[in-house]
Amino acid sequence: MTRIILSTGNVILGGPSIIRKPGIYRSNLEFTNSLRSNFQAAQQDYAAALQNGNGHTNGQPNGHHSRPALEVWTEKEGSTLYVPRVDWESAGLQEDRAQYEITVKLFFLPTTPAEKRNDYINEALRLVMKELGVSDIDLLIVSFPGISFEGDCEYEADRMNATMGNEEEEIATWGLLEKLHEQGRINRLGVAEFGSEKLRRLLEKVKVRPTVDQINIKNCCNVPPPLTKLAKEEGIELLTHHDCTDILPSGTLRELLGQGPQGAGVLADGDANNSGIKGEIIPEWVVKYTAFVKDRGVIENKGYFASAELIEEA
Repeated sequence: MTRIILSTGNVILGGPSIIRKPGIYRSNLEFTNSLRSNFQAAQQDYAAALQNGNGHTNGQPNGHHSRPALEVWTEKEGSTLYVPRVDWESAGLQEDRAQYEITVKLFFLPTTPAEKRNDYINEALRLVMKELGVSDIDLLIVSFPGISFEGDCEYEADRMNATMGNEEEEIATWGLLEKLHEQGRINRLGVAEFGSEKLRRLLEKVKVRPTVDQINIKNCCNVPPPLTKLAKEEGIELLTHHDCTDILPSGTLRELLGQGPQGAGVLADGDANNSGIKGEIIPEWVVKYTAFVKDRGVIENKGYFASAELIEEA
């Protein structure tokens, strides 16, 4: 089994080709376009560096251009493959940690079991903290699978939301985050897509209360009044967003890593003559991070990491 870690780098520096486009699935487009752009940049940069050193790239044609060999622009550490390889030496923020508000949103995907979430949380935070050169996060928002706001009106959306998700798994996962809060690694916790009933039940069962509830109301009209009332009473900040809950479906991931014209050439497709790794790939989690410079009111660093399990064919 191989674990694949995908990264976008700092999307603020990426230019207009990866900037979010209008529409209700903006976060998904930003994420996938940023991954694709980072893959292409790494292939070009590392192949050029190798050629300048009088090496050769052993490129593989894909019908549109010749890709450098996988080992040129990715990095294998034990059973983990970084796509692309990460330049940790250039990681870190430009100013003192106290100048930043660092927010992280962790998406658990529907393709993986809840019992692995402790490993997912620790790995996601390790990568973000290493990338930003910090030892703590100001706010972590958790996005659980199978929860949304959908309905003909805000009241119906709030009512339907009450039965979504898996409350037992969500409470157990929250307990893992509470431990990190107690250790000082996460200062505040938040949830995504919790309507009034789900939020009320969560508040009754947890020690560390969420300070933020982030909701996507693309499929209904307004923030449900019962949720607005509860949040005000409990001192919880309501934020709207445009993120996808299932931000990395299996088909999208295989397309990103496959042999197609916009693929990275990491995975083999159905043709036995293709290069690439053969096997089944399962998306596990996605983490989105933002470093906001408080006194200047600008975002200095924003990006994504994602993890997937690759079960290779014998």
